[in-house]
Amino acid sequence: MQRNSLIKLLISIAIIVTVFFMFMKPLANSIRQGLDLQGGTHVVLEAEDTEIAQVNDDAMQRVVTIMEKRINEMGLTEPIIQREGERRVIIELPGIKDPDAAIQTIGKTAMLEFKDEDGNTVLTGTDLKDAQAAMDQNNRNVVNLEFSDEGGKKFADLTMKNVGRKIAILLDGEVLTDPVVNEPILGGRAEISGQRTLEEAQRLAVLLRSGALPVKVNIIETRTVGPSLGQDSKDKSKFAFVVGIAVVLIFMLMFYRLSGFIADISLMAYTVILLFVLKGLDATLTLPGVAGIILSIGMAVDANVLIFEHFKEEYRIGKTLRLSMEAGFDRAFTTIFDSNITTIIAAAVLFMFGTGSIRGFAITLGLGVILSMLTAISLTRYLLKWLIASKIFESPAIYGATGFLLFDPNKINQKAVK
Repeated sequence: MQRNSLIKLLISIAIIVTVFFMFMKPLANSIRQGLDLQGGTHVVLEAEDTEIAQVNDDAMQRVVTIMEKRINEMGLTEPIIQREGERRVIIELPGIKDPDAAIQTIGKTAMLEFKDEDGNTVLTGTDLKDAQAAMDQNNRNVVNLEFSDEGGKKFADLTMKNVGRKIAILLDGEVLTDPVVNEPILGGRAEISGQRTLEEAQRLAVLLRSGALPVKVNIIETRTVGPSLGQDSKDKSKFAFVVGIAVVLIFMLMFYRLSGFIADISLMAYTVILLFVLKGLDATLTLPGVAGIILSIGMAVDANVLIFEHFKEEYRIGKTLRLSMEAGFDRAFTTIFDSNITTIIAAAVLFMFGTGSIRGFAITLGLGVILSMLTAISLTRYLLKWLIASKIFESPAIYGATGFLLFDPNKINQKAVK
């Protein structure tokens, strides 16, 4: 029994420590980072009523969908697009290289029109099937358009009726090009030329593929977070995380000795599990999120402190180490459960009614509390149970059962009575 308990203990500790040092840094670096850690651009858009279109809930939902499509097609790193209130959309673009170009693309209404010389609109962007940037035979930057079946018929009819005349292609009311039709075009394809660079042609293609916004939007705020500021925030977050972990580990060792050592091992397991969960959920880590993780670590330690204090109380009334440990976990469970449930409820409220980084804080705090409760109640309990059963250390003081004392007060009292 003693041998089996010792083997289980040593294997468990070896696995936890190995996994912690192997995966801690790669996991932390692989979790996508928010604007405040990575740097980038923060944009706030506000929809505006016009004679053509009024702002409503359906229109705003379509604005968010189109923005997501535009930004994702631009290949920007882990963007965050979320609605705020009735008329606003917040967009965060971490790590982007060209914020001006991104903002220009975001703010475009992207209403495409084909007009004849009389000013009649014959086709719109709704008739498009696809748009791709390319270079033609003369090495000019162009956007190749492919129409839907219905759009192809409209375009063929337009070109047949306007041979020898100009047709204008407009984007948001501005003429992109107005070529002369030499012959009918029946293939359901067209070409927009006049783009100075291939990147400009690609941005136009993205706008056309994503479709026109249903309402007019204005950019009311832009804020750029430089890479140096983002790196500074990241460095400070890492420093705070490392210092917080180190202080907690030392505190537990000083006050609870071997029991504290077991709690530290469980804390290492908790940290790795939390990072694995955040990675699996594809969460975006922000400064408030880091704060939530550090706070949850503190709550994990708080649970262990409650358990070990009850452990000491049970031992001081004359129980054995094993029975004191079991009673300590049983007595502390209700208190730990109640306090963690209230924290989880608070995190849920923040998530439901908060936005942006507040929701990130709520997610990391809620997950951290749940995982810390599981590791404190289950993992710490089994590791400590195996340690006591192994009997390699039998002095209560080594387990922190006598507080700061390095001797057993019960034995002193027994001698005094005799």
